[in-house]
This record gives sequence, structure tokens and C-alpha cells, in this order.
Amino acid sequence: MNDNRKAQIKLICSMLIYGTIGLFRRMLPFSSAMIAIMRGIIGSCFLIVYMKIRKKPIRLKNAANEVPLVLFIGALIGVNWIFLFEAYNYTTVAIATLCYYMAPVFVIIAAVFVLGERMTVKKIISILLSVIGMILISKTGMHPESDTLDIRGILFGLLAAALYAAVILLNKKIKKMGVYERTILQLLSAAFVLIPYQLVTDGIVIQGTPISWGLMIFIGIVHTGIAYLLYFGSLTALPTQTVALFSYIDPVTAVLLSAFLLREPLGLSGVLGTILILGAALINELAVGEHTD
Repeated sequence: MNDNRKAQIKLICSMLIYGTIGLFRRMLPFSSAMIAIMRGIIGSCFLIVYMKIRKKPIRLKNAANEVPLVLFIGALIGVNWIFLFEAYNYTTVAIATLCYYMAPVFVIIAAVFVLGERMTVKKIISILLSVIGMILISKTGMHPESDTLDIRGILFGLLAAALYAAVILLNKKIKKMGVYERTILQLLSAAFVLIPYQLVTDGIVIQGTPISWGLMIFIGIVHTGIAYLLYFGSLTALPTQTVALFSYIDPVTAVLLSAFLLREPLGLSGVLGTILILGAALINELAVGEHTD
């Protein structure tokens, strides 16, 4: 098996893992902040152990001036996780994931003002399709437990998308720090910045069944540590367009699990909204790929 095929398998596996996180969150009794804290701590510890086993030194000396920005980005990631997990609480996994997938649109708009990028016809089409798709999705924003419209899930998903867009843009400013070092610091920052919030709101909850804590550890190791290793391990061997196309395995997996496993309604308008949002993001990614490959 050649390196390209191995990289494709790694990327597919990481996207499949990401696509199931909503399902696992639905099974956890802990608060969103608590899950985010444990995810950051367990995931970063896993990556540190991995680097030690592979005898990869953690190098920060040449990128010391980037540490504050990296830690700030990590804090944004932590808050982003809270909004995403709360979105899963107030609407279906499919709708929460699709709202989160509005991040590319937010990146397009912000890049015009922050990075001075040019607004192209493809980008304008991408924005319009996403907005129409979001309007259609909002008509099916049912609470997973009550079958009633709950706009909070959609708002939380969009807030998570906006924060993730900020993370994407800010990460472009990190030039010297290695990918794994950056990821470890951001995961630790994401966890520790949320501890005061958790203490003030619900306190550090240590009770829970062995199954719930097993699921928590599973999310930290598999959905964070292993998924990040697979994802970053595939990037260097694959062109940008391939990465962009394969990234759609994540939301498609979430939508399918929501419909067939969780039996969460999507409806005709939801299906049309899904097609428009994913199609808009695809147009954007391919437009980017044309200039970066």
C-alpha cells in the first residue's frame, strides 16, 4: 500500500470518528463544559504519550513568541466545544452538525476584512446557498426529546461555527510552532480555561457510572487524540482538494446517524438545506483548492 492510499485511509477514519461525536455526546450525562475539559486533558495527555513513545521531542524554543496566541486559540476552542455540545442538547445531531458546517462561510466573510482576500463569484454563490440552506434547516430545528422547535440548538451551532472560523483564521498566523506542539498546547488551554467556568456553574462533577466515564475517556482518546493523529498524519501526503472532499464524510456521517440510528427527524426542508449547505461548503473548498494545490 503506497503512502497516498495510507493517508487517504487515515483521513477517512478521522472524518468517520468526528462524525460520531454527536452520538457519543448524547449518551453522556455530564455538562458540556465538563466534557470539553476532560476532552482537552485526555486528548493532550494522549498526544504527549504518543510523542514520547515515538521519541518525538516537543520543541517550543524557536516558537516561544507564538505561545500566547496558541493558548488564546486553545481558549476559543474550549468555548467552541461548549457551544457545539450544547447544540447537540437542543436540536438534532444532524442540524447541530450542519449549523457547525457554516464555519467555511464565516471564514470567507471574515477573510475579506481580516486577511484582505478578494470576494469571488464562487464565494458569493457559496454564501447565498449557505444562507438559503440555513433558513431551510431552521424550519426543522426540533428538540431531540420534545419534537418542538427550539432555536437555541441552531444558535449554539452557529456560535460554535463562528468560533471555529476564528480558530481557522488565527491558526494561519502560527508559522513556527509544529502541528503536534500546537495541538497539545491548544487542547490544554481549552481544558484549563473552562475549569473556572465549570467550578462556578456546576462544580467539578466526579460522580457518574463506570459506563459514562468510560465513554468520556473514549471521547478524549479516540475523538480527540487518535482522530487528531490520523487527521494531521494525512495532511502532508494529500493535496488540498482531496482533504476538502474527504472532509464531507464528517457531516454526512452525522446526518446518517441522526436519521437512521437516533431516528431524529430532518424533513424535506432539512434535506434541501443539507444539500445546499454541504454544496456551498464544497464550492468554497474547491475554489480554495484551485489556488493552493
